[in-house]
Amino acid sequence: MSSAGPGRRRGRPASAEKVAGEPGTRDRILSSARAEFAESGYDKASVRAIARGAGVDSALVHHYFGTKEQVFVAAVEGAFAPAMDIPDLLSGGREQWGEQLAGYVLGIWEDTVTRDPLLAIMRSAVANETAAAIFRGLIGRNLLRRVAGNLGAPDAELRVELAVAQLVGTALLRYVIKLEPIASVPVEELAGRLGPVVQRHLTG
Repeated sequence: MSSAGPGRRRGRPASAEKVAGEPGTRDRILSSARAEFAESGYDKASVRAIARGAGVDSALVHHYFGTKEQVFVAAVEGAFAPAMDIPDLLSGGREQWGEQLAGYVLGIWEDTVTRDPLLAIMRSAVANETAAAIFRGLIGRNLLRRVAGNLGAPDAELRVELAVAQLVGTALLRYVIKLEPIASVPVEELAGRLGPVVQRHLTG
């Protein structure tokens, strides 16, 4: 006869149920996932390592998120949240968009709270097609199309993609590859140099 009580799912230890009910468990798992994806990339990251970093067992990660792909989606969506404000940022005078966009994007990268999640996205997306597809869908649906809608030009999506490519390439060299001198230039100077280039892509 099974000793499992009526309120417990078969095969799930009581300790796991206790942890699952603790406040912050889901956030701890997401935090661990972002750190793991940032350090190892999508291919090498594992649910077991994510669970270990969060102080839970692997079954609990699956309970909250399902597969590794679903954990990655949740981690990316949370990390990418600050970028969702960009379309609202560009609602003012068009002549300032390049400088505003460059400064805002670099500011997100400079913030240590948002940098690791962004590293997780970038390192995973360049090395794994599943991660890249997730990233394409997220950035295309939630950001590029919304910004393009503000331009009102027939080639608006191409313009926005070129502007984003300029900033993503800079972020790759500065924060991932850490190529000098771009890695050490004060962020204000870097934003000032990038602003006119981004502006030309958007409205030139």
